[in-house]
Amino acid sequence: MGTNTELLHGYPVVDPYTGAASIPKYQTSTFNQQASGEHQEYSYTRFGNPTVSALEEAIKKLEHAAYGLAFSSGMAAISNVLMLLKAGDHAIFPHEVYGGTCQFAGEILPNYGIETSFIDMSSIEELEAAIQENTKLIYIETPSNPLLKVSDIKKIVQVAAKHKLLTVADNTFMTPLNQRPLDLGVDLVVESMTKFINGHSDVVAGLIATNDTRLYEKLYLFQKNFGGILGIEEAWLVLRGMKTLGLRMAKSVENAEKLAEFLSQHPKVSKVYYPSLAGHDNATVQKSQAKNGGAVLSFELKDEADLEKFIKNMKVPIYAVSLGGVETIISHPASMSHACLTAEERAEQGVTDGLLRMSCGIEDVEDLLADLEQALK
Repeated sequence: MGTNTELLHGYPVVDPYTGAASIPKYQTSTFNQQASGEHQEYSYTRFGNPTVSALEEAIKKLEHAAYGLAFSSGMAAISNVLMLLKAGDHAIFPHEVYGGTCQFAGEILPNYGIETSFIDMSSIEELEAAIQENTKLIYIETPSNPLLKVSDIKKIVQVAAKHKLLTVADNTFMTPLNQRPLDLGVDLVVESMTKFINGHSDVVAGLIATNDTRLYEKLYLFQKNFGGILGIEEAWLVLRGMKTLGLRMAKSVENAEKLAEFLSQHPKVSKVYYPSLAGHDNATVQKSQAKNGGAVLSFELKDEADLEKFIKNMKVPIYAVSLGGVETIISHPASMSHACLTAEERAEQGVTDGLLRMSCGIEDVEDLLADLEQALK
């Protein structure tokens, strides 16, 4: 079954109770019980709901996973996974990890006696050197946010297996259509469904996928008891958005490739970060583990003084937090996604004040090219 067919027919899209062509919004907190003492599939929406269950079946299909869980945000999914750690444990993160993950690891985990290290995850030697006797988890984000640094998933999994460590991959940028970490041996995948999976900038949602029954049972317990469940309206909207994921991603990636090439040759741009662009440090690794470079790129202007003028002169992209919508979104990581970090932490990651991140939408690329050209002028 092809990708677009699978996105329309490969998981529950027809309501089994009424035959409706779209899974309905089961907007209820509780369910009538048929008899005393008899178990039925749904009893209370925090424990499960038909609309959310349909989305979790879709997650399993997308990620090639045995289990899928939906959460109220990407950070809810990430924090639930990180709470698998216990006092005395140690976890390893990439320097360029998403700002929210960095803050959770750096400011919240230590309160529970959990140690953290931040390294260059693209260096297997540095990863090996960071492993301690109490290390339990390796957190992967590839390509990284916002510098699109690529880490070798297969090699990291091999290191983890040797030391019996849990691996977690944030796959938000690539989506399961372009990169499947579980197929590469990763234990857990997290994604912000707010981004490309929903794709319309109108939902906040997250997911966890795994093939490990023991991990699923623990995370389902967390989902119920931490209470970060996804709302019914949001679950329905993600199910709707997912139907066009294949078409949207194909166009967004095509636009990203052309825009990255254009910007890399522009005299007012000093550097472009895009995983499949010629000259990228780990383009070969990206090609070995993903179908393409994805739909997100970053670039630095040669003169930081031009930043505000460039932003004000853009007409087509919106200037906003987040990514993954049908519209092209340009953001300023230093003051948006990574604003929770100190200036020193941003400098350590390479997030300069002149860096802009662009999530490519599905507009006609000629219009995007023309608009970037006039804004740069």
